[in-house]
Amino acid sequence: MTATLTTAATRISADNKDWLRLKSAAAELQPLQAQDGSVPDAATHADAAAHVDVIIESVHALAPAFPHDAVYLEAVCTDFRTWAAGGFGSPDFLSSLLAFQPQEQRVDGLQHLVVFPMYTQNGSSNRLVEAVLIEVIWPEFIAGLEAGDYSNKLFVPIRFLDFTAGYDTNSAVLFPETVAVSSTPTFTWGAIFADREAARFRRVLKAAAATTQLELPEDAAEMLADQDLTESVFVMWDLIHDRTHMRGDLPFDPFMIKQRMPYFLYSLEELRCDLTAFRESVRIEKDEDADPEARRHARLVQYAIIFDRIFRFAITGSRVRNYDGLGGQLLFAWLHQHHVLHWTDTRLAIDWDQVADSVIALGAEIDDLYWRSIDRPKTAHWLAAYQLIAATVTPNPASLWAKGPDALPLAGPPRGLTDQVLDDEFPLSMFYEALEKKMRPVIESTAGITGRSAL
Repeated sequence: MTATLTTAATRISADNKDWLRLKSAAAELQPLQAQDGSVPDAATHADAAAHVDVIIESVHALAPAFPHDAVYLEAVCTDFRTWAAGGFGSPDFLSSLLAFQPQEQRVDGLQHLVVFPMYTQNGSSNRLVEAVLIEVIWPEFIAGLEAGDYSNKLFVPIRFLDFTAGYDTNSAVLFPETVAVSSTPTFTWGAIFADREAARFRRVLKAAAATTQLELPEDAAEMLADQDLTESVFVMWDLIHDRTHMRGDLPFDPFMIKQRMPYFLYSLEELRCDLTAFRESVRIEKDEDADPEARRHARLVQYAIIFDRIFRFAITGSRVRNYDGLGGQLLFAWLHQHHVLHWTDTRLAIDWDQVADSVIALGAEIDDLYWRSIDRPKTAHWLAAYQLIAATVTPNPASLWAKGPDALPLAGPPRGLTDQVLDDEFPLSMFYEALEKKMRPVIESTAGITGRSAL
């Protein structure tokens, strides 16, 4: 499918009157909805129907600006009408979800209007009617990478223009699996808000560098001043990270879909994908035949992965099964224990000439764990994964897992082992406890941030 870039005359801005009508109607509809998206109180159905009418009218008014989404926009209006006519039960927007295929239209600056009953990851867990006005980020060098060694047909990097309340949160993804549907389809795309990722990275890194007295390399410091540059850095990082989940010597399915397992396995999977992105960025940077823009961004991706993981990931969110937090702790401790990162005289320093080799070595440890897992029973793989982490990050002294296999209920089902994992199996170090207290207001301030609000 060939996408037609929305012209300047028809581009929709956040202050467009029809968009604001749609956004307001969704906001008024949300309080009437239950967690599953239904409107259970019959007394409010007339009000709900009026809000749905406004949403449909607004979509029709906005549709001429989105000719590339004409089939989807008509389908979503039909789904809204069907939902209302059926008495506002649990919504089923499968037809419109199947009609929305943004991965087929990856054109830099192309806008989309997206309206669905859906939950928002790291935001609302309720499937409420949410709307987002977005645009695609697709630089030429990214198109070249994706067309070459880093094919990822499902990946859609995007930027916020405006959104309803569910996205005024920490959520930085737009995934089809969040939409209310009657049956689960095959998912063909996944969209990531690179502008939010870049904006919160810049704010957190600036504060963390000042707090720890870390002197940033000159090229890394450029990201603090340039939102557009940082957005394209995160697009490159995400492109390689996202495709890695199903590539490599995997323990059949790294996420063990629909199976309950210790959260530290998710830590290793997410970190594996990031360290693969790091390793590939080192390779691209050294490739003299690569696109100059790709090489420049490859260097910055390495900085972004390290700084985002050790400064933001490690101290963001609660200490309840925080798998991204643990991944950040592991990377920090690994670099410190390999004498690449130093905390001396209350000042943080990093030996940048040694970083690449050390980070790649950690990635190799995880890759070897995965390769060996193919020949191991599930419990043995879990124990080996725990040992890999515990060799670098100190476990909770109260942990049964830390005491080794003899202390664990190995005779029972794997679920019993998962139940023995503490919510905070690997607590923050003293360094991170102190850093978290200083950085908490900054990290909290990034909720709802966008590239535009960060400028």
